[in-house]
Amino acid sequence: MPAGKPLTIGMLAGEASGDNLGAGLMAALQALAGPDVRFVGVGGERMLSLGLKSFASIDELQVNGFREPLLRLPALLRLLRRLTGELLAAEVDVFVGIDFNVFNFLLEARLKRRGVKTAHYVSPSVYAWRSGRTRRVAKSADLLLCLYPFEPAFYAQTEVTAVYVGHPLADEIDLDAGGQAARLAARLDLDVPAEGTVLAVLPGSRSSEVALMIERFLGAAERFAGEHADVTVVIPCLRPALKEKIEAALGARPGLRAVLYDGNARRALTAADVALVKSGTSTLEAMLLHRPMVVSYALGRISYQLARRLVRSPYVALPNILAQRELVPELLQDAATPEALAAALTRTWHEARASGANVSAFEALHDTLRQGADENAARAVLGLCAQSASVTHA
Repeated sequence: MPAGKPLTIGMLAGEASGDNLGAGLMAALQALAGPDVRFVGVGGERMLSLGLKSFASIDELQVNGFREPLLRLPALLRLLRRLTGELLAAEVDVFVGIDFNVFNFLLEARLKRRGVKTAHYVSPSVYAWRSGRTRRVAKSADLLLCLYPFEPAFYAQTEVTAVYVGHPLADEIDLDAGGQAARLAARLDLDVPAEGTVLAVLPGSRSSEVALMIERFLGAAERFAGEHADVTVVIPCLRPALKEKIEAALGARPGLRAVLYDGNARRALTAADVALVKSGTSTLEAMLLHRPMVVSYALGRISYQLARRLVRSPYVALPNILAQRELVPELLQDAATPEALAAALTRTWHEARASGANVSAFEALHDTLRQGADENAARAVLGLCAQSASVTHA
């Protein structure tokens, strides 16, 4: 870097999973580059705690599906222009867009045209969606950090440098992290009975997701609890607004024994015997903890009809995508009725108790993803910083 100028890295995470990725990357960059590295942009609580100077609240970016971004388009475009100006004024050496693909691609492309080196952390699901998205990534980012080993091959014919770094969750979660001792400790922490059956219910981390999933999931949990003795439902709530929505839905089901807590999905999954999970990163976390699960997802009707025409993957659950076969059941959209979800939970739980189904497959996938992702990603970003410095000095 030029003399006297601290290494300055811009980042933007638009949701909780991105905040976790960003925090891991920040910590690894601080370890490799020294404590003086400076971070600016947008992130959640974890990134802020590591010193990110915030240019906007992560809550300003909370959107879901197809329709909601269109309704909020004017405000999002104003935010895009403002963040572009703030990042350029901060003289960032590299910008890293963390997931949150549409917004970050736009921001990365604007910065790249102004001479800023750009990285995108997490490949979009090009294996599931139209392959043309690889060209969009290449136009926006100089460097792509991939979580899964099969992803770089999709970018072989583009200009972007795609690097497999592994998955931070696979590094973070030990192979025995879901064992009996951990299960009992998590139940004690959550004040859940050590005996009996614990069902983790994970309806999502966005308000719009929870609004679509919570009635289906609680209806399924109520039926599951009615068929089995001593069932306790455990539900994580990342934000107070989500907790209020879930508490309101639980109010109509006074017979359902439920524990809500502030925090992420890990504690619920560790305590659980079986889980009902909204499609997304939590399905990977459940797999790494060796938890039998049923996976579901629903969109608004218009968004779903659009998605049907664009999605080409036969699976939505990450364990199934990684294995390229159905390790865990998936019930989507109209198929995700409370009755069907409850029946799938019962079947999955009984199969797991009888045979330990899928444990060896989960372990093999865990080992494949365990690569030291934070450090690998940090080294790749620092390499991009070195390119930026070379261009500046030239």
